[in-house]
Amino acid sequence: MRTCSDVMTKNPTCCTADDPVTRAAEIMKTENVGAVPVVDSEANKKLIGIVTDRDLVLKVVADNKSYSSTKVQEVMTSNPVTCFPDDKVQDVIDRMGQHQIRRIPVVDPSQRIAGIISLGDVAVRVDQPKQTAEALEEISQPV
Repeated sequence: MRTCSDVMTKNPTCCTADDPVTRAAEIMKTENVGAVPVVDSEANKKLIGIVTDRDLVLKVVADNKSYSSTKVQEVMTSNPVTCFPDDKVQDVIDRMGQHQIRRIPVVDPSQRIAGIISLGDVAVRVDQPKQTAEALEEISQPV
């Protein structure tokens, strides 16, 4: 069975909690992604959160907050669900469904960011269409 390290996007571009939300948005645009891991510092890269395009829309745009003065820490999800590089992909698919999330940061034992796995990564890199479809169905259920 495949592991997270087989399908994850390695060394994703990150931002820090003190960055303005515009920095997270710029990363999303440049990297063509919908989520950015938030780390304690560029040097240490210990994962402390994740910020998504949905966070930016609902917590900045919809609340009419200033783009330039709102910090990532104000809109990010702290202590996100994570996995390890040697975790089985099926376990991560199950975790996505259980927590209704589409992306999971991959961390090393020291909680430093190693990669990120999206449902899209699973769909194109793992030949498990039934499990991927089931996970998408669970993720999409109303809360």
